[in-house]
Amino acid sequence: MKRDPANPSTLPPVVEAHARKSAASEARDWGPHVKRILCIRLDNLGDVLMTTPALHALRGAQPGRHLTLLASRAGKAAAPFIDAIDDVIEYDAPWVKQDAPIDTLADLAMRARLAASQFDAAVIFSVYSQNPLPAAMLCHLAGIPLRLAHCRENPYGLLTDWAQETEPQHGTRHEVERQLALVARVGARTGDTRMRFAVHDHDAESLSIKLRERGVDPHAPFIIVHPGASAASRRYPVERFAQVIQRLGAHLQWPILVTGSRGESPLCREACGSNARAIDLSGALELGELAALIDRARVLLSNNSGPVHLASALGTPVVDLYALTNPQHMPWQTPHRVLYHDVPCRWCYRSVCPEGHHACLVQVSVDEVVSAVLELTEADPSLINSTLQAS
Repeated sequence: MKRDPANPSTLPPVVEAHARKSAASEARDWGPHVKRILCIRLDNLGDVLMTTPALHALRGAQPGRHLTLLASRAGKAAAPFIDAIDDVIEYDAPWVKQDAPIDTLADLAMRARLAASQFDAAVIFSVYSQNPLPAAMLCHLAGIPLRLAHCRENPYGLLTDWAQETEPQHGTRHEVERQLALVARVGARTGDTRMRFAVHDHDAESLSIKLRERGVDPHAPFIIVHPGASAASRRYPVERFAQVIQRLGAHLQWPILVTGSRGESPLCREACGSNARAIDLSGALELGELAALIDRARVLLSNNSGPVHLASALGTPVVDLYALTNPQHMPWQTPHRVLYHDVPCRWCYRSVCPEGHHACLVQVSVDEVVSAVLELTEADPSLINSTLQAS
C-alpha cells in the first residue's frame, strides 16, 4: 500500500507513534521560577473535581506556588473546598456551552484582568472533544509567557508546551489520568492520585440540623438517590428510580434521601412517590452540605453527574448509572458499580440520545440496580436474593 507521510494514519505504527511524539513539544520542568499559575477548567463541577489530583501535583512540584482557577459558575462553586486552589475567577467563556449571552466587552475585560495578574504560566485543562486554542489565545493576549494544553493540531506560538491529542482515536484515559499526564510534562508529578473535596465542619453541622428537622438521624445508616443530571441523555428513567426506592426502602429499612437542585424538585418528588422512607431534599442543600451528606451515606445511587465525582473524592461507595455518552468519567478510587447496557452508538457525546431509544440506560433493569446497591451496603446475601425474588 502506498503511504502518505502527510497523513500519519497511513504510516506504520512505529513511524506513526514517532510522528505524534515529534509533533508535540518536548516535556520539560517549569522549575522554581514558575510561581503563579492560572489553571483553566471551564466546564462543570465534576470536571473540576477530576482535575484536583493534577492541581495538587502542580502545587506540590515547587514550594510557594500559587494557583488561580479560571472556571465556570458551576466549577467556581467547588473552589472553596479544594485546598490546592488559592484564588478563583469566574468566566463565561464564549467557546464553552453556557447560558450567558456573548459579550465581547466581558471577554476584553477578562484579557485585561489576566494581564494585570501577571501569571507566570497557564495550564488549560480540557476533555478531548474541547478545543484548547481559544483559551490559549486568551492567555497569549494576556501576556502569560508559558501555556500548556493537550492539542490536536500544531498550535505553533499559542502554546509553549503541549501534548499531542490522541484521544479517542488511540484509546481514552480516565479524566484524572489525562490531566495528571498533562502536568507531568512540566515536572509536576505525584504518587497521590486521590480526588479532593474538603467537608467543612459548619456544613456538617448545618446538614445535621436539616436532617433532624426532617426526622432523620444523621448518624444512622441511609442511602442517597440522585435522579437528575444536566443532560437528558444521562438520566435513568425516573419511574425506575421510584421502583428502586420502593424496593430498597422495604428491605433495608433505612431512610432514602433523594437529592437534586430546586429545578429538579418535580423529578425528585416523582422518584419518592408515596414511599414513607423516601425523603425529598431537592433544593434544600448547599454544595458543602451535599458533600457532607454524601460523606456520611452508606451508598450513593446516581446518574453520572457531579455527585458521583463528589463520592469519588470522599470515598463513598457509588452505584453509577452510566449513560454511554463518553468513556472517561467513571468513578475513581472508591468502591463502585457502573451499570449500563452496551450499544453500537456508544460514546455519542450528545446531551439528547441521537437514536431516540436511550437503550444504554433503559435496558438496565431495576433488579440490576437494586442488587448493586445492596452489594455495596454489604447487606446479607439472603436479603439480596429475597429483594430480587420480590420483583
